[in-house]
Amino acid sequence: MPTSPASSPVRTAARVLLGAVLGFAGLSHLFWAREEFRAQVPTWVPLDVDAVVLASGVVEIVLGVLLIAGWRRAVVGWIVAAFFVAVFPGNVSQYLTGTSAFGLDTDTARAVRLLFQPLLVVWALWSTGAWSAWRRRSERARPTRAA
Repeated sequence: MPTSPASSPVRTAARVLLGAVLGFAGLSHLFWAREEFRAQVPTWVPLDVDAVVLASGVVEIVLGVLLIAGWRRAVVGWIVAAFFVAVFPGNVSQYLTGTSAFGLDTDTARAVRLLFQPLLVVWALWSTGAWSAWRRRSERARPTRAA
């Protein structure tokens, strides 16, 4: 029986690894790196900085668990990708304001980090099979031509 793209061993390992990374990051939001994450919340966000850090940590833990569990992989893949897009302004703000956190103490280091955010989006979509599922669904939805 052929293996579906989202359940290949390599994709499964990548999905579980991404889930573990998100879970670890989420726990660090709540416990040992809260101050570092506070430095990443842009000043223009009209919410309590600590609440943003705590909420994003909880979201990361939940997303990590869902990735590891393999629950509705394609749906979770799109949600994780959207989450990475949603937190990107914080990374841009850190670069623009020159805020040091997580060892990112130069503009070059902060700029390199920005380049990795799209890779996280691709990782989420690829490892869950979300992009493939969307393409298959789009192909099935196309009207067929009469011969």
